[in-house]
Amino acid sequence: MRNFEKIQYISQGDTAEIQFNNIENALENGVKWIQLRWKDASKNDLKLLAQKVKMLCENFDATFIINDDVDLVSEVDADGVHLGLEDLNVLKARKFLGSEKIIGGTANTFEDVQQRISENCDYIGLGPLRFTSTKKKLSPILGFEGYQKIINQLQQNSIDFPPIYAIGGITKNDIQPLQNIGIYGVALSQLITDKPALIQELQTEFI
Repeated sequence: MRNFEKIQYISQGDTAEIQFNNIENALENGVKWIQLRWKDASKNDLKLLAQKVKMLCENFDATFIINDDVDLVSEVDADGVHLGLEDLNVLKARKFLGSEKIIGGTANTFEDVQQRISENCDYIGLGPLRFTSTKKKLSPILGFEGYQKIINQLQQNSIDFPPIYAIGGITKNDIQPLQNIGIYGVALSQLITDKPALIQELQTEFI
């Protein structure tokens, strides 16, 4: 299994400048995994930003993932892609990108997690933990009980699973309870955008 960072930053911002500044702030404060997510951007604007973020991540020795867009991953030679449940099939993405690229997938239910495992995702983003305004189309909220139930089902059925990241309105105080359940790491957006200086504090929460 690859050695993945425990904290992922999912980028935010309505303009390329805001996106870039938020990503730079996160990296300067210790984040080592960036997922570029800019849903309303034009194809050209997104590509220009991705090229800049790629160089920035290289300077900070950070992993660079792009949300949804496998073509862009290939064009800028990002480290991988994160695919939602309604995005390109993971198996097709793997065939296109090859075995060296990281492919992560979203999940909301035990069945989704099983699907992602069968597709050989490198990691799974499972959520949301609670309500978040970051995402427009929000899946049913899991809460801690939902995570516990899914991890229990995996363990009871002796199913090996890749690193699972919790996502959705996560705070510092959620990290240890999520770890106790068996969650590998967290994907954060608003929390890091608002307070990038919190990153080192968040990193100390992980065992």
